[in-house]
Amino acid sequence: MSDSSPARPDALVLDVWCELQCPDCRAALDDVHALRARYGDRLDVRLRHFPLERHQHAFAAAQAAEEAQAQGKGWPYVEAVLERVEELDRGGEPFLVEVARELGLDAEELDTALIDGRHILIVDADQAEGKAIGVTGTPTYVVGGERLDGGKSQEGLRARIEEIADRLLAGEDA
Repeated sequence: MSDSSPARPDALVLDVWCELQCPDCRAALDDVHALRARYGDRLDVRLRHFPLERHQHAFAAAQAAEEAQAQGKGWPYVEAVLERVEELDRGGEPFLVEVARELGLDAEELDTALIDGRHILIVDADQAEGKAIGVTGTPTYVVGGERLDGGKSQEGLRARIEEIADRLLAGEDA
């Protein structure tokens, strides 16, 4: 999931492999905010779905995020769900619909999307690509072809991403 604006050919892409029921992904939001603030339009942050089997509502949450994206509020929805991971644990799909309602989305359409599975292929494709490149947990970042695993520790990851981004945006070889 990336924003719906046209691709920025000069922007560096940061793929964030995320799972919306993951407390570590909630913690990673601070890094994502800081990276956006530092790089602005020079960095295209893309959420990539990697729902883990151990989290019962993660696959539905990924689909809901895609529907929120289709309705123009993908990142606000993702952030709202991640900020309330414990409520997702307890509330499941009704919680996902309620978050949509709170953000002014068409909650009934989001509920229908969860029922009809219109976004399953997107989520499945993200997960398959993640597995193909070695993603095993969340959050995992890929920038400039380098994979950084945040599932074990977020410590030092923002600095490493900034180091890679600075180098690539300055035009140096990766």
